[in-house]
Amino acid sequence: MQEQRRSLIKKLFGSLVAVTGFGMAANAKSATSAEKEAYNVEYDQDVPLFSGHTILGNTVFIAGKGAHFEGDITAHTDHVLKELEKELVLAGSSMQKVLKVTVYLNDIADYKAMNDTYKGRFGSKPPVRSTIAVAKGGVPGDSLVEMDCIAYI
Repeated sequence: MQEQRRSLIKKLFGSLVAVTGFGMAANAKSATSAEKEAYNVEYDQDVPLFSGHTILGNTVFIAGKGAHFEGDITAHTDHVLKELEKELVLAGSSMQKVLKVTVYLNDIADYKAMNDTYKGRFGSKPPVRSTIAVAKGGVPGDSLVEMDCIAYI
């Protein structure tokens, strides 16, 4: 009797995995059969350096965006968020589809002002976020803030 119950549970679980796609083999297969697409590739002496965004399956990874002009943290944050949005749209996504944002601050003292400008830019269901104050040397290119993100299409 107990053996029959185990067999039935295994069959039900197997059906659930097949229907929902939660199987490890199914996910591994789709991840390995998909090919990464790279867009807006930056070059250094004719050698690919990095991409503005890459796509794997229905996931898009947006490269770090900075603000390379004179201005305060509010102007830099606004510019960076607009650049992220442009790249997301180019990739076929949107700010509402962002899952994860990483914020790199040149100075942690700018946290509140950055946060005030950031607030509400991703819709009513904001992504998870990590905020990091960078060490000696600051954010590349004298930007007060840099952000990258992961979204879906």
